[in-house]
Amino acid sequence: MERVNLTLTYRQRLAFLILSDSLIVLGAIFFSRFLVSATLNVFTFPIISSSVVLLLSHHGFAFHYKLYKKAWEYASFGELLNITKAITLSIITAAFIQQIIYYDVYFRLLAVTWMMHILFIGCSRLSWRLLRDTYIGQQGVRKRTLIIGAGAAGTMVARQLLGNLDKELMPLAFIDDNAKKHHLDILGIPVVGGVASIENKARELSIDHIVIAIPSLNKNQLKKIIHECAKTTAKTQIIPMLEDLATGKVSVSQFRDVQVEDLLGREPVELDIESISDYVTGRVVLVTGAGGSIGSEVCRQIARFHPSKLILLGHGENSIYSIEMELKETFGHTEIEFITEIAELQDLDKMMSVMNTYHPHVVYHAAAHKHVPLMERNPEEALKNNIIGTWNAARAASHHRVGTFVMISSDKAVNPTSVMGATKRIAEMIIQHMACYSSTRFVAVRFGNVLGSRGSVIPLFKKQIEQGGPVTVTHPDMVRYFMTIPEASRLVIQAGALAQGGEIFVLDMGEPVKIMELAKNVIRMSGYTVEEIGIRYTGIRPGEKLFEELLSADEVYEKQVYPKIYVGRSSEVQIGEIENLLATYHTHTKAELRERLLDFANNRIAFPTLLSVSG
Repeated sequence: MERVNLTLTYRQRLAFLILSDSLIVLGAIFFSRFLVSATLNVFTFPIISSSVVLLLSHHGFAFHYKLYKKAWEYASFGELLNITKAITLSIITAAFIQQIIYYDVYFRLLAVTWMMHILFIGCSRLSWRLLRDTYIGQQGVRKRTLIIGAGAAGTMVARQLLGNLDKELMPLAFIDDNAKKHHLDILGIPVVGGVASIENKARELSIDHIVIAIPSLNKNQLKKIIHECAKTTAKTQIIPMLEDLATGKVSVSQFRDVQVEDLLGREPVELDIESISDYVTGRVVLVTGAGGSIGSEVCRQIARFHPSKLILLGHGENSIYSIEMELKETFGHTEIEFITEIAELQDLDKMMSVMNTYHPHVVYHAAAHKHVPLMERNPEEALKNNIIGTWNAARAASHHRVGTFVMISSDKAVNPTSVMGATKRIAEMIIQHMACYSSTRFVAVRFGNVLGSRGSVIPLFKKQIEQGGPVTVTHPDMVRYFMTIPEASRLVIQAGALAQGGEIFVLDMGEPVKIMELAKNVIRMSGYTVEEIGIRYTGIRPGEKLFEELLSADEVYEKQVYPKIYVGRSSEVQIGEIENLLATYHTHTKAELRERLLDFANNRIAFPTLLSVSG
C-alpha cells in the first residue's frame, strides 16, 4: 500500500484543530441539553452564553496544555490526561460564570456536557493515531516479528515498533520463560510461550524476524536462545547490552545482528582494576604490532587505564595510522600522548633507539607472523620475525630496564607441528631465558584463536557467503579453541599485572568449537540455509592439526592464579643452541630449516609443568 500523504503545515493544522474543537464543544453542550431535557428549548440565552464561555475557556486551556502542538498520531495516555484537565477546567469555569450571572449552576447539564466533551475530543484526537496506524506510513508489507523477552526492554521495543511505522518490523508476539505472563497481552501483543516454543511459534505465526530483547542475559542463556532461533528461517537480531543502554551509548531500538561471538557461551572476565592501574596508569606503555588485531585491541584496553604515553609500534604504516586516529578520536579528551613508531623488529639498533627514547615501563609484544600455511612456505620469515624480532625487543627492553615485558604467544607452541608454532615456542624459551638474569619481568601469554582477527576463519566464511558459497572447511572433525579479541586482550593485560618473571601464562579458552558447526552458524546468521550456501572440504593444510592443544595432560593444575589464567614455572633453556640456530639458519633450504625448527621446538626442551602460584 502506498503512503497516504496527509501532511499539514502548522498553521493549517492549528486552524483545523480550532475549528473542529469549536464544533465539538458546541455539539457537546447542545447534545447534552437535549439528553437532559429533550422538551426544553436549547437556544435559550443561558444555554447560548454558557456555550460561549465554555468555548472560549476550552481554547484557553487547550493552548495552556499545548493540545494544539501535540502530534496526535503518536497520542498516548499522557495526552489523554491533558485533554481531561483542559476540559474539566473549562467546565469549572463555565460553572463559575453561571453562578456569577444567574446565581445558579446547571449541574446536570454541565456533568453530561463534561462527559460528552471528553468523549468527543478524545475520539477526535485518537482517531489521528487510528488513521495513521491504518493508512499512513505503511509502505510495503512489514516484517512479522517475534520479540524474545516480555520484560521492560521487550515492552520498550514493542512500543517503539508500534509507534513508528517507518520501522519495517511489526511485533506479533512475545516469548518469555515466565509462565505467569503466558496467555497475557502486553500492548495488545500476546505472550505465546517460552524459549522452548520459539521454533513452533515462529512457524505458526509465519515469523520473518526475531528480536532478542533481554539485555541482562548471560552468555549461556543467550547461547541457548540463539540456538533455538537458528532452528527457524527468521533473521535474528539482538538489542544492545545493558551497560550500553545504561550509559546512553545506544537506544533500545538499535538492534544488531547476532554474531558468532554470542555463541561462545563464555562469561566476561572481571579485571583486577587496582593491580592493572598500579602498573599502567600514568606510565609509558609500548605495544609492538599495534596495528594488528590483538595489538590494536590491547591499545584500546590500555588507553582506558590512562597511561601517560602509549607508543604504537608496527611495520605497516596504514594500520598504525588507523589505530592512532581511532585512539585520538576516542581518547582525545584525555591527557594520553599517543606516539607512533614505524619499525622493523629485526633491526636491533632501531629497537634500542625506541627503548632509549621513551623508556617504557611496560611492553606488550604482539607483533608476529601468525598465518600457519604461509609460514610453512616461508620458514625463514617466521624465524626472523617471531624469534629474532622477539629477541631484539626483549634485549632492548632488558638493556633499558623496562619494568614488565609481556609476549603474546599461541596454543600452536604446544607440541608444535607447524613452523609458526615452533617459532612461537622458541620465542617463549627466549623470554624464559631473559627472565633468569634480567631485572625486567619477562612473561609469555598463550591462547588460541581469536574471533574476528585477520587470520580468523570468520572473515573468510563471511566473504565466501557474500560470493554465494560454498564455505570451505579443511576437515569435518577440525576443532579449535576460540575467544573474542577484547577478552583475549583483557586477559593479556591482567597477566602482565600478575607477572613475577619467567612465567608462561595460559589462558583458559573454554570448550573447543568444531569448525564445521562454526561454519553452519555463520551461514545461518547471514540469513541463508546450509543447503543454499553449501560446505566444501579442502583437506588439512601443511602444519595444521585436527585438535589444537592448550595444555598437555600432565600440565594442568586444578587451581588458577586468576580466573581463566593458569601459570607455568620457568625451565632451563640452552640459549647457546638458539644462538647457533639463528646464526646458521640462512645456510639451510626451506625444507631443512622447517625440520630443524620443529625438531628444536619439540625435542630439545620440554614444556614446563604448570602449577598454581596463587599462594
